[in-house]
Amino acid sequence: MDDQTTIVRPAIGQARRLVLVTETWPPEINGVAMTLSRLVQGISDLGWQVRLVRPRQKSDGEDSAGHMLVPGLPIPGYSGLRFGMPMVEKLRQAWKKERPDVVHIATEGPLGWAALKVARNMGIPVTSSFHTNFHRYCKHYGMSWLRGVVTRHLRQFHNQSALTMVPNDTLRQMLLQENYRNVAVLGRGVDSSLFSPARRSPALRAEWGLAPDDLAVIYVGRLAAEKNLALVIKAFDAIQKVNPTARMVWVGSGPEARKLMRRYPQHIFCGAKSGEELAEHYASGDVFLFPSMTETFGNVLTEAMASGLAVVAYDYAAAEIFIQPGVNGVRVPFGDSAGFIQAATALVADPALMRQYGGAAASAVAQCSWQSVCRLFDGYLQAQIPAQNVPEDVASPSLTPQL
Repeated sequence: MDDQTTIVRPAIGQARRLVLVTETWPPEINGVAMTLSRLVQGISDLGWQVRLVRPRQKSDGEDSAGHMLVPGLPIPGYSGLRFGMPMVEKLRQAWKKERPDVVHIATEGPLGWAALKVARNMGIPVTSSFHTNFHRYCKHYGMSWLRGVVTRHLRQFHNQSALTMVPNDTLRQMLLQENYRNVAVLGRGVDSSLFSPARRSPALRAEWGLAPDDLAVIYVGRLAAEKNLALVIKAFDAIQKVNPTARMVWVGSGPEARKLMRRYPQHIFCGAKSGEELAEHYASGDVFLFPSMTETFGNVLTEAMASGLAVVAYDYAAAEIFIQPGVNGVRVPFGDSAGFIQAATALVADPALMRQYGGAAASAVAQCSWQSVCRLFDGYLQAQIPAQNVPEDVASPSLTPQL
């Protein structure tokens, strides 16, 4: 060792220590922040002691709830989000004083690279998550020339971790074909006690200018170029020709929000919502349009299904897993924009089928609990800890990772 700092290791029987490194965290509203919040809550309940390393947010006060906060800089095109600075020495000193059993890195920015470097140099097991298709975002921000660089960056990063967790098997197979190693599936849950058809609000629908039987077409998510929002608009224009009283409702914020509000003042823009207010907005819609082609999963899709909405989406990620065509929603071949518009208009032209799909959708995701996801995450993490460091009661995890 290069100094006299005492390394504190957990004794047998003590809680296992996880450090989670991320550049996004609530109250920021996005799928990654929500997923990580659920995972931290779940594995804390399973006996892990979790410490976060993340950029400081504007909302952070003096009490950071045990989080290690680092300086950050704004992420271009992502108002309110920041990437963390690579605080190598701060991480090294913190982990010498209180050594984690595992470091899990959820984002691949400078802070994530610093954490990867320090953990590997100290011999601490590292796992990672592949949450965002950044390489697919390049063309939407005029940087197609960067795609190859970003692809190599992501592969190099994740291949230095012991295990990379992805939200579905299709993505796992794709990454393996791109020479990623040690990739495992960690799916997503949905809180059916929060997202439920019972949250439907006649009062909210009245605010939107809807009569009880009028059609609310809804989009929930980031208002950004990579979400393929132009297809939402084209599909809704076609829907209005079939159903002239239909209203288009947007729930979310992002760099495209102002432009959309200027161009489509007749649409309803609700801004970003969370918690029970978000659940009420979902359930007060009728049809959910989700034409994004850059998702690794798409939490909003399962939230919409749990809320009892008929969903139209491309045939990949969460839609491929949960939508059964002709039973609980509509899947369209990936990238078929004409087919997407046709499917949306055909669905709203049959109100009985639309209601049937919505009811079946809620049932289809009812058993997708975050508790089961967190148990699998727990198993993946335990599998990385050397046997002598694992408390006796967890030395043989009940959920063995399937690579």
